[in-house]
Amino acid sequence: MRHAFAGFATGITVVAALVDGRPVGMLANSFSSVSLDPPLAALSFARTSTTWPRLRRVPQWGISVLGEHHKADLARLSRPASARFDGVTWKTTDHGAVFLDQVTTAFQVSIQTEVDAGDHVLTLLRIHALHRSPTAAPLIFYSNQLHGLGTARL
Repeated sequence: MRHAFAGFATGITVVAALVDGRPVGMLANSFSSVSLDPPLAALSFARTSTTWPRLRRVPQWGISVLGEHHKADLARLSRPASARFDGVTWKTTDHGAVFLDQVTTAFQVSIQTEVDAGDHVLTLLRIHALHRSPTAAPLIFYSNQLHGLGTARL
């Protein structure tokens, strides 16, 4: 199943929030659009995640869609949770949502509902605010490798 889904290109996001005054978050590529009215998105969390229970405690999160220029940040963001944001430039909102700098798209969200989904929890997220950079090129995960789209268009 993993091999089959590796044939589906996805963007790479960081879901993050301030928890006890420090950024807590993780990389995720299961982010998807659900509804325009009301504005909803979805994100899946593994039940084994140690970050997910900490994020659930806070009212709002930031979802940062990474661009090609964030490729160097991926190694940092893959470190253990306690060091994950060391050396990564980020900012926060008054509601505690954390965003990386210079993302292609940013979503400020809160939990709408949770759905049992086997070894994951499917989380429907209410979108409160968003921003998209008109010029940033996305970072894509496809066939277990990172790819950039640059400025190529079909």
